[in-house]
Amino acid sequence: MAKGLTKTALIRSMAEQMELPTKQVAQFFDTMAQTAVKETKKNGEFTIPGIGKLVKAERKARTGRNPQTGEAIKIKAKTVVKFRVAKAAKDAIAPVKAPAAKKVA
Repeated sequence: MAKGLTKTALIRSMAEQMELPTKQVAQFFDTMAQTAVKETKKNGEFTIPGIGKLVKAERKARTGRNPQTGEAIKIKAKTVVKFRVAKAAKDAIAPVKAPAAKKVA
């Protein structure tokens, strides 16, 4: 499987495009990540315009199965973080194809 941009490559690419020092761009990304974690924890969501949003969600307690033994086990309720991709990003990455028109003979 092909690997995407590493953090270093992303920082270098953004620094070149914006003509800024790499340290400044790295600091921006670190600050944005810290802010995303803090805001999601505090308010339950953090939006990155044009990309998507981090959303804090509660999962209820449920019954699961041990895959090796098949034994029923209790899974505790917990808080999880989900990422919802923005519609604009979805459409740009994987546009919805229009249904093909049927030919009339």
